[in-house]
Amino acid sequence: MSRMNGFVGRRNFLKLVGVGSAGIAAGAAGGSFLWDAQQAVAQESPTTPSQRPQPVSPDDSLKRLIEGNQRFVNGTRENPHQSRLRLEETAVAQFPFASILGCADSRVPAEIVFDQGLGDLFVVRVAGNVASQTAIGSLEFASAVLGSQLIIVLGHSRCGAVQAAIANQPLPGRIGVFVEEIKPAVERVKFKTGDLEENSITANVQYQVEQLTESSTILGGLIRDSKLKIVGGRYDLASGKVTLVT
Repeated sequence: MSRMNGFVGRRNFLKLVGVGSAGIAAGAAGGSFLWDAQQAVAQESPTTPSQRPQPVSPDDSLKRLIEGNQRFVNGTRENPHQSRLRLEETAVAQFPFASILGCADSRVPAEIVFDQGLGDLFVVRVAGNVASQTAIGSLEFASAVLGSQLIIVLGHSRCGAVQAAIANQPLPGRIGVFVEEIKPAVERVKFKTGDLEENSITANVQYQVEQLTESSTILGGLIRDSKLKIVGGRYDLASGKVTLVT
């Protein structure tokens, strides 16, 4: 039976995880609940096996992103995959080659800064690029179901969420919820030499990478199977350049 990019399809994925977190944990302990089940599930995508692109390796995915960002910085954007034909192709199915956990900041749109197009990136954006439970679930879907083999956690300079975590003041509404998830990163560099804000931005990216790696059985399993890599990056608002920090 065929599989989407070597992974499980949507309906089968939901059936597998429908047994509950206890079932997943038990399978993880046995080493193969989700991954062995791939051998027995049918592929439900409307595309045929010959129409599906081959999965892009983590290293090749990262290379594409870095090259795209360099084009953006140089002012030589190609604006790929933005044609009417691409629109029609992605209306049938999506096969993003990479996933982004980025900040919701309006100045950091992933498809633009990496010079990508429709269907290329699975993007999750939340203030402070925080690996919340919702964000983790979305990235599990992108990795296990859609076959994306790279996740990049993308922080950026002058991040207001990080600044709020450093200030450590009471916040209205639910703003404090995501800010609290940044504070452990700030604590790590509180006494480090250099600028606290700059150090905290980098530390937050690294901390959220750890959260993704350690908090998800699904992502952890894909990493062990060499089907996923998670890295961190930092975007400079002034230059447009992305620098890897993990």
